[in-house]
Amino acid sequence: MPALPLSNYLVPVLLLLASNVFMTFAWYGHLKYKSAPLFMAIVASWGIAFFEYSLMVPANRMGSGVYSVVQLKTIQEIITLVVFAGFSAWYLGQPLKWNHYAAFALIVGAAFLMFYDGGSAASH
Repeated sequence: MPALPLSNYLVPVLLLLASNVFMTFAWYGHLKYKSAPLFMAIVASWGIAFFEYSLMVPANRMGSGVYSVVQLKTIQEIITLVVFAGFSAWYLGQPLKWNHYAAFALIVGAAFLMFYDGGSAASH
């Protein structure tokens, strides 16, 4: 079986990264503008979410060719944490504390287990 190009693995991850930037702004960006009417925050969030979905759907379609659905979801969650950490500190001015980083490290450990094969004997 021929080896798949690196882009088959990388492009879905890059699309997930870009979609998560939009998602984070859609979900949390309005918190910087709490004086804006709630209805406007909802409409703006939906508008931003359109671009998130425009990237997320192709990422999952392409990614399902090389990753399992569970692996795709795990990749997406790790990207979400990384994007959110930067967003929280940079955009909202709420830097993370040591316990947040420790919790993220545990989640990354869980993600490692998601991709760990464990040897072929265990999969029979």
